[in-house]
Amino acid sequence: MQDVFIGFTSITWKMLVMYGIGGILIWLAIKKEYEPMLLLPIGFGAILVNLPLAIAWEHEGVPGFLKILYDSGIANELFPLLIFIAVGAMIDFGPLFRNPLMIFFGAAAQFGIFATMIVATLLGFDLKTAASIGIIGAADGPTAIYVANKFARDYLAPISVAAYSYMSLVPIIQPPVIKLLTTKQERRIHMPLHEKQSPKWLKILFPIIVTMTAGFVAPISVPLVGSLMFGNLLRESGVVERLSQVAQNELAYLVTLLLGISIGGSMSAEKFLNLDTLLILAMGLVAFIFDTAGGVLFAKLINLFLPHERKMNPMIGACGISAFPMSARVIQKMANEEERGNIILMQAIGANVSGQLGSIIAGGLVLALVPLLAK
Repeated sequence: MQDVFIGFTSITWKMLVMYGIGGILIWLAIKKEYEPMLLLPIGFGAILVNLPLAIAWEHEGVPGFLKILYDSGIANELFPLLIFIAVGAMIDFGPLFRNPLMIFFGAAAQFGIFATMIVATLLGFDLKTAASIGIIGAADGPTAIYVANKFARDYLAPISVAAYSYMSLVPIIQPPVIKLLTTKQERRIHMPLHEKQSPKWLKILFPIIVTMTAGFVAPISVPLVGSLMFGNLLRESGVVERLSQVAQNELAYLVTLLLGISIGGSMSAEKFLNLDTLLILAMGLVAFIFDTAGGVLFAKLINLFLPHERKMNPMIGACGISAFPMSARVIQKMANEEERGNIILMQAIGANVSGQLGSIIAGGLVLALVPLLAK
């Protein structure tokens, strides 16, 4: 008789809390439309894995479909790498080629990663876990998952949720930080549009050269960089248009769905509800804010050395994070609100694309250097 009611008698308060967390993620996806392709499956996966007996994960030694997906796509880093192929196929590096100075914003906006690593170590996390937490600030979910899977698998769930949640909250988090660090006059700065188109040979050589450079400089980053650049080569080659479209659409949607529900499936109450999770979520937010601030302050620093007619709108610096193309859209909206007709979208896209590269390079550096420092 007890087995008949085991679904009710095995419920704990932690499970109820996780149902609430899953419900909040679903609400954000549906009501607020914050990254619905990710938050919806993550939220539902969090509910599934915390149902009594966790049949969807594992029961009596038999893996459920969530664990099979996790082992097949997260534990071996397959899903994040496939996502990078899809993202690469979506990216046009043309705006970056037309204004190469934007590449520096992709570097400056990674400041929060390393600042947060220091804070995390001071709070008692080991260096590898601290590095995984810091990557959240890049607003690059696949990189965060990849690094956490290498260095901090026990904290993969909170790190993944934080990375994707903050990425979806770009329209809420970035504007206050930008307004705090800039004046109204600075936010109204116009920037000239570079109309010159980039030659096709450059667009084709770029992903090949970047991949080879990564292979020589930081070999451990090749899976990340290579996946992104392969997707971009599909786009720019012009001879596999169908493959490029499949990567941008079917592949991106399918893998995002499986990635999301797999992450949600890793959010069991026992692993997720603890003090470390709260600290990770808090430090992830700090990293995200620091990354945004680092890019803006770097733009203001550059403006000190530029003539008046060539000064940059410092809001561009905030696009150095990897939330492509959401951050660029947010910056363009802010520019238009400050002064109607101020179009800085192409420059913002250039900085945003450099942020995508910057986050991967930062992830590669972390993967290469942290094991050496941790010895």
